[in-house]
Amino acid sequence: MERVDKISSFLVMDIFKEAVSMHDVVHMEIGEPDLDPPPEVLEHLQRAIKERKYFYAPSLGIWELREKIAEHYYTKYKVDVSPNRVVITPGSSGAFLVAYAITMSAGDKVLLPDPSYPCYKNFAHLLDITPVFVAVDEKSRYTLSADMLKEYKDIKAVHISSPNNPTGTIYTKEELSQLAYYCQEKGIYFISDEIYHGLTYEQEDHTALEFSDRAIVISGFSKWFCMPGFRLGWMILPEDMIQKAERVIQNVFISAPTLSQYSALGAFNYTYLESVRETYRRRRDILYEGLKDIFRIPVKPEGAFYIWADISDYAEDSIVFCKELLKNAKVALTPGIDFGMNNTNKFIRISFTKEESALKEGIRRIRDYLMK
Repeated sequence: MERVDKISSFLVMDIFKEAVSMHDVVHMEIGEPDLDPPPEVLEHLQRAIKERKYFYAPSLGIWELREKIAEHYYTKYKVDVSPNRVVITPGSSGAFLVAYAITMSAGDKVLLPDPSYPCYKNFAHLLDITPVFVAVDEKSRYTLSADMLKEYKDIKAVHISSPNNPTGTIYTKEELSQLAYYCQEKGIYFISDEIYHGLTYEQEDHTALEFSDRAIVISGFSKWFCMPGFRLGWMILPEDMIQKAERVIQNVFISAPTLSQYSALGAFNYTYLESVRETYRRRRDILYEGLKDIFRIPVKPEGAFYIWADISDYAEDSIVFCKELLKNAKVALTPGIDFGMNNTNKFIRISFTKEESALKEGIRRIRDYLMK
């Protein structure tokens, strides 16, 4: 019971529940793509239903999809990955749970940046693993560095995300390589959440696999591929961890959803995916240009689909600010406190996963309310 009590709820879901009960709200709180997946995804889904492919799949995933993902790593990153190392999971969330279970035991420590995606620490608490937080800010572009890790002892794993949620910042090739090399040298597990890869707007995204075969890379189909409800993720693991992951999945999940796996065989339409990236780049620019004179935005997002904005000029409490904005301006935003304790109560996260007209209306409402 004590482990469960440590798991924090998402304040954004309270905002969302209230927002959906209201009329005419501009939703900029949830990190869920609004675009359709590549058309081939639905074609493969229909074919799979017709062929009655809705029974249990192998725990590691159907071989065809594991091959497709391995091929994707060569196409996108020029990295050779054996399909044997690809593990299909129920969303990237399932992958986080498996990764923690096979690398750490109760009492071990996982190092996390603060702010960061809140589920990481919650999975740690669920398994009696201790999350250790490293404060990051605009001086480091909200990223960890190898130098930062040196003062921490007895760390079993380091977990990062690039592009980052909530800030949209990306680890450069040099930063990622230094982290990967440091962790490998020190015998620390390096877990790289790459779920927002593909949604990068200026610089190229790099996978941790370019620098270390021991890196544990987690990604999935929810963001760039626009398949959030299919609940499908993947892991790339070192060969010696595959059997452990299989045992965990057999017991906890049995397998990832079979229909979703066959659907995902049609997801790798790179022409369509480029249009998805371009759509979110345009939306990023609209929101950033519309808000940069209203809020202090410490870093312009380089990827993902969020803006991390400082509300200090208007409020000291992001929860109160978001509730008042929803009530008075009918705009739903995410309180920064969801993402950690490092000055986060003075920030909000704003998502640009809505069409351009909705984003412009949201900007207008925010500006009008704050100018009053």
